[in-house]
Amino acid sequence: MAYITVNGCRIATDADGFLKDLKDWSPAVADALAANAGIELADSHWQLIQLVQRYYQHFGLSPAMRPLIKYAKLELGAEKGNSLYFLTHFPDSPAKLLSKIAGLPRPDNCL
Repeated sequence: MAYITVNGCRIATDADGFLKDLKDWSPAVADALAANAGIELADSHWQLIQLVQRYYQHFGLSPAMRPLIKYAKLELGAEKGNSLYFLTHFPDSPAKLLSKIAGLPRPDNCL
């Protein structure tokens, strides 16, 4: 089993770094997961983390990229509700990486 260590506590993850138990998530865990991905979280990252967590609470699943962009456009406006904005914050696979850092399950259609 894989894990990360945050504040002296071992947090179980799967082989790709997604939390085994979503209750283990905290801002400190998010910082550690982001650091493992080479990302230093700024306020704009936290806004997207909170957005994807609201999406999960509302719909009960982690969003794929297309629904995430539509939701962001409704919640945050067109300036932030676009793929490029997400890619600049969470490179390569924004929906997957953002879900991981937000402590959510892997989106269904992400490999």
